[in-house]
Amino acid sequence: MGLAMAQGKLTVWTHYGGPELEWLKKTAASFEKSSGTKVEVVEVPFGDIQNKFILGAPQGQAADLIVSIPHDWVGAMAAAGVLEPMGKYATASYVQGLNDVAVEALTYRNQLFALPMFAESVALIYNKKFVKSAPKTWDEFLKIAQENTKGNTFGFLYNIGDPYFNYGFFTAYGASVFAKSGGSLNAGDLRLGGEAGQKALNFIKDLRYRYKLVPEGVDYGVADGAFKDGSLAMIINGPWAIGDYKKARIDFGIAPFPAPPGGSAWKPFVGVQGVAMNAYSRNKTAAANFAKLLVSENSQIALNQAGGRIPVSKAAVAKLKNDPVVAGFSPVIASGTPMPNIPEMGKVWGPWGNAISQAIQKPDTNVAKIIEDMVAEIRKGIGSR
Repeated sequence: MGLAMAQGKLTVWTHYGGPELEWLKKTAASFEKSSGTKVEVVEVPFGDIQNKFILGAPQGQAADLIVSIPHDWVGAMAAAGVLEPMGKYATASYVQGLNDVAVEALTYRNQLFALPMFAESVALIYNKKFVKSAPKTWDEFLKIAQENTKGNTFGFLYNIGDPYFNYGFFTAYGASVFAKSGGSLNAGDLRLGGEAGQKALNFIKDLRYRYKLVPEGVDYGVADGAFKDGSLAMIINGPWAIGDYKKARIDFGIAPFPAPPGGSAWKPFVGVQGVAMNAYSRNKTAAANFAKLLVSENSQIALNQAGGRIPVSKAAVAKLKNDPVVAGFSPVIASGTPMPNIPEMGKVWGPWGNAISQAIQKPDTNVAKIIEDMVAEIRKGIGSR
């Protein structure tokens, strides 16, 4: 009797709030009506979900589904054995209908561990009061940025000390975090250092001292505040900032950052969130059916309209082509690189951030030495040579 009841009900943990929570509850009610399976949506704080799920799932004390997990949780959760591989529930045509980057992000050791719902990345956001059309080349960008750095206005600011916001410059000069082998990331093969890493770090330093664009003391809050105040021409930021820019009545555009001098295309980090299933769930078929409904084209469009999330369904993106935010971020996301989803990435952020901060502290810092020390510290943390 207990098992029959368990199979007649799904529990969903979510960190959503506001209109996105309403969307999820509405979709759950619609699924209940069509399938006869009751769905209970439980709000769990974002910071608690991963640990609570890893500890609770083997004890039968976790939800059937999480809506949704960031892809950089996948490695740790899959390694803990609490995530159900989703490949068997997702048809080939469904996977082909998704942005490749989204599928790659939620794949760990060649298995898909969550069904992709939405993605985000940073891009160049510009105020049309200062910038008539997006700069296509570095020279165009620099001209616009320097012309608008005067009086009480700034041409270009961003969160210069943060590795996440800088990753596109590392890729442009040929660096990455980890190399891939056999389709999986190899934590023992770090690619942030060497000549490529030095070029990227020198360019970031040049933004302050050579081009005189990003002064000392600029962090996320300063750059974001200046854009909202209408005193900044261009910023690197993500979809999460758009609601505030609309409220501030800024007429903005979104574009990829141009290739930096001597570099190739700028490709930022991409973050993807997806629906994950409990490997210990007693009701996997119903859970899979609800998960598939949540990531369908129409659901991704409805979620976008609820909270502005950028869909990863190609059909949903095509239907939202007249939405300037979706149209602006989607090509940047498609060309980007998923943040590494392996647990070793946790050892990278600290030394990488310290290296950037050291390099931009003063004009004569030794970038080659800073990069060398950063690589040594990351390797020591990971336990690789």
